[in-house]
Amino acid sequence: MVKREKVDTLYFLCVLLLLYRSLSLTSHTFPFLFLLVSYFFSSSYINIKDFQFLHLEERKLVLFLAFLQRSKMQKPPPQSVDFALKQTSPNIGAGAVTGDKLSCTYDLVEQMQYLYVLVVKAKDLPGKDVTGSCDPYVEVKLGNYKGVTKHFEKKSNPEWNQVFGFSKERIQASILEVFVKDKDVVVDDLIGRVVFDVNEIPKRVPPDSPLAPQWYRLEDRKGNKPKGELMLAVWMGTQADEAFPDAWHSDAASVGPDGVTNIRSKVYLSPKLWYVRVNVIEAQDLVPSDKGRFPEVFVKAVLRNQALRTRISPSKTINPMWNEDLMFVVAEPFEEPLFLSVEDRVGSNKDETLGKCVIPLQVVQRRLDHKPVNSRWHNLEKHVIVDGEKKEMKFASRIHLRICLEGGYHVLDESTHCSSDLRPTAKQLWRPNIGILELGILSAHGLMPMKTKDGRGTTDAYCVAKYGQKWIRTRTIVDNFMPRWNEQYTWEVFDPCTVITIGVFDNGHIHGGAGGAKDARIGKVRIRLSTLEANRVYTHSYPLLVLHSSGVKKTGEVQLAVRFTCSTLINMLHMYSHPLLPKMHYIHPLSVIQLDSLRHQAVQMVSVRLSRAEPPLRKEVVEYILDVDSHMWSMRRSKANFFRIMGVLSGLIAVGKWFDQICNWRNPITTILIHILFIILVLYPELILPTVFLYLFLIGIWNYRWRPLHPPHMDTRVSHAVAAHPDELDEEFDTFPTSRPSDIIRMRYDRLRSIGGRVQTVIGDLATQGERLQSLLSWRDPRATTLFVTFCLIAAIVLYVTPFQVVALLIGLYALRHPRFRHKLPSVPLNFFRRLPARSDSML
Repeated sequence: MVKREKVDTLYFLCVLLLLYRSLSLTSHTFPFLFLLVSYFFSSSYINIKDFQFLHLEERKLVLFLAFLQRSKMQKPPPQSVDFALKQTSPNIGAGAVTGDKLSCTYDLVEQMQYLYVLVVKAKDLPGKDVTGSCDPYVEVKLGNYKGVTKHFEKKSNPEWNQVFGFSKERIQASILEVFVKDKDVVVDDLIGRVVFDVNEIPKRVPPDSPLAPQWYRLEDRKGNKPKGELMLAVWMGTQADEAFPDAWHSDAASVGPDGVTNIRSKVYLSPKLWYVRVNVIEAQDLVPSDKGRFPEVFVKAVLRNQALRTRISPSKTINPMWNEDLMFVVAEPFEEPLFLSVEDRVGSNKDETLGKCVIPLQVVQRRLDHKPVNSRWHNLEKHVIVDGEKKEMKFASRIHLRICLEGGYHVLDESTHCSSDLRPTAKQLWRPNIGILELGILSAHGLMPMKTKDGRGTTDAYCVAKYGQKWIRTRTIVDNFMPRWNEQYTWEVFDPCTVITIGVFDNGHIHGGAGGAKDARIGKVRIRLSTLEANRVYTHSYPLLVLHSSGVKKTGEVQLAVRFTCSTLINMLHMYSHPLLPKMHYIHPLSVIQLDSLRHQAVQMVSVRLSRAEPPLRKEVVEYILDVDSHMWSMRRSKANFFRIMGVLSGLIAVGKWFDQICNWRNPITTILIHILFIILVLYPELILPTVFLYLFLIGIWNYRWRPLHPPHMDTRVSHAVAAHPDELDEEFDTFPTSRPSDIIRMRYDRLRSIGGRVQTVIGDLATQGERLQSLLSWRDPRATTLFVTFCLIAAIVLYVTPFQVVALLIGLYALRHPRFRHKLPSVPLNFFRRLPARSDSML
């Protein structure tokens, strides 16, 4: 079988020859081009009968072209089925023509019917206690399912405003009963009830207005109507109902009142993050305690849990200068001020404070571009102790600062390779959106048990998705290895080259988890929007893969429906000409060390804010979605990146091997064709660039038939997860600093030294080749430089009097000469280059 790289090159070489032969624009040129292009776009084989109108020589080339096409159409082996993406066909409304309003507003998920009961309030409830009061609560019962509101102490007109949702799939009763009871120590007393026939309950479909609650007279079990009324609203709806997120669900009946808030679906917004730039310019009139020594002064800045300091001023006077920038991350609303202190290094571990100042961020100027902001002098306060009391000094030093909130940067809390938002902080700099992203989280199946309860494995699964500043969390499906969420969410899209991240977690806080309980990772999915076709619905089952110290494990599959709707194609295509990050990242770039530190602070700030929401989006969830461990050392990840580089270079390597085969006449026919093409291009150099771009165009058209039809997903082969050694995985999951025994640390250190030695050797070889190039004209080897300078003079004269086409033709024919005229020894130029001196002999 002919190798695929070689087939590609020969195939398009023949195409170019045929196109060149047709440049004379004969009468059969256009039919020939039409047939050729039609074969590119289709997956059928070339039929030689379609080209009977060509000359005999051209038909021979087409026949050879057909042979190459059949060799090329052999596809590579597929990925492992367990870790592969699977296309699904869920019963969703996308693309369907129905009379249901949900088919156009909530069409990426399967409809789930629910019976909703809104318990609003009660009035004039009779007393059941000896004191004549009651402690009322409401119990909603449907078959075996029972939901209960909270109870009030001694209140005859309580208000609950609580919604109960019962899944229609699990309804086995025909009667809905709503009880009002009096809380008692022994047995709760019945105050009254309201009964509904399930078959008579009305149906409501958004965007219809909510059903208005009504007053119902309470009746006892005998049908008598004692005193008291209850305001209710009962209707049949779907998960599109606005009452759905806050409702108590029958599939979570085992969850206690304290855990209900931890299972609801919610939408969160990341805090608005700013970079704070503090330019410390100078200070004046400092008063050190020891006036007989030169002060070593630096400035320390503290903002929340971030602390930075300048270098010690080179001018060791009472008027030091720095002109140094300190960068912080801060979130709106600005809750804490910026603390600055000027300190003097008086000893090895002793610093003396010469003055302090506090700057509230609310008054700091906001900068949208690279224009400098105004600088200000700030007085430094200093307290001295006199007779055991703190007193402020009357004479105050001052510090010169330029402080601003940078609105032209994007505060990075994600890796730039898989970021979901690239807009600057300032909203005034945002461009209009280019489309809408819709995500339907349908279900999961095959989930692994993540914890044990009552001696058996169980999983309480929920999903979290993050795109831009918007986070969403689905409701938790309790004790189910095949949960069905069927929830749909929408985001505005401002850049197509962004990534949405969806994670599946096990809720560890439903049953009052211990203080150290965490939500366990089940798996994560990333989808890059630029790989999606516009206005197409993608329905796939994504494998959930988690890497453990024992290896990669599949913990289940999650079924998603994704649709990217483009509102303006021109603006979306124009986005590809814009820089990836806002322009301030290029005008005033931040160092790599600064970006890493600022990203760490941004992630901590986002996780703290979201963990204070209700229900909280916990720190371990936020860090897993934001991929905070991506910068940590990993032998597995290093190998994966190495093989990625080799995969990129494999095309160049294949071309080099193919050219070597051409030069060695492994296939005489191909080599002769290359000679002919080379002579044509030398004689007509104006065809070189058109030929190159036409070749690239044809490759792109050819590869269109093998374009990916599915969005990308986590690939275990690219990640080098399956072939990773257990010790490498153990090292990857080690804590920082390490917690492993000393013998293991010694072995890993020696391994790193070995790898470092190889890298050092490669870097040294590259440096040697570069120094040899420099030595051509440096006269370090006078004889070699004399030979090279003389050669350059002779070459200049020869090339001046000889036409360029003749020189190119001679060089090409010499490079493509027959192996009979070759020998295995290195060439003269290579021998000369290898003899040039380098600085490696000067190293210790």
